[in-house]
Amino acid sequence: MIRYQTIAPPPTLAHYVRFGWTLESDSPYTHHSLADGCAELIFHYQGIFDEMRGDITKEKSVVSGLQGPACSHRQFSITSGFGMIGLYLYPFAINQLFGISAAALANQLPALSDLLGNEGKILEERIITAQNNNERFAILFTYLENRLRKSESLFSHVYNAVTAIIQAGGEWNIQDLSSQYCLSTRQFERKFRDCAGFTPKRYARIIRFQKAASGYGTSFRSLTELAHYCGYYDQSHFIHDFREFSGLHPKAYFSGVTAATAWRD
Repeated sequence: MIRYQTIAPPPTLAHYVRFGWTLESDSPYTHHSLADGCAELIFHYQGIFDEMRGDITKEKSVVSGLQGPACSHRQFSITSGFGMIGLYLYPFAINQLFGISAAALANQLPALSDLLGNEGKILEERIITAQNNNERFAILFTYLENRLRKSESLFSHVYNAVTAIIQAGGEWNIQDLSSQYCLSTRQFERKFRDCAGFTPKRYARIIRFQKAASGYGTSFRSLTELAHYCGYYDQSHFIHDFREFSGLHPKAYFSGVTAATAWRD
């Protein structure tokens, strides 16, 4: 049985951390990761997943890492029980907290030790050896609060634009956003890509897809109704984006029999 829980961040980090989460199971598990407009700080404290590369090849995943915003889907599996903990971050948190452009980590999951050196190794060891998840969250929140205090003030109004697109479920006029912040379209797109990992148009598509995927388990009477609710003009457009960002036809995803939704059930 999959056990998934979330926790709100402290107010000091709420602008950068959407929530913390834990995912645990006593049984083997396959996880189908979807495209995502946010980033994640991830730690395995029990077991390590293999990332599936095609039908046969497997590659050991990281013990801890920083997952950038993604426009692609991935699949991970483990043949035993496991325990994971993570923080779900706004994409601009990568820049503010770690001094790295979100664009540089788009579709990447580097090991924390590669990004932070010995500091990353120490943090990883502390998370693995902690007594329980409450202690793990306390370590992570304190760590990020310290990094935030030490970081330069990199706040950009484009951060607000990224948040606005997320809150609107991807339905936002990009030209209106750029003019709102007194930037040319080109300036806005460049700054936005640094903060979010992708161009505003592509990012909005990812967020709209996420809104549709989050409709799993709700009371929409049909995929057409869900597509219209999420702002898709027609069902073919909806199916195209869903396949691109999840690797699945929406009928398969919403059937509840794929690895993409096991953690939700």
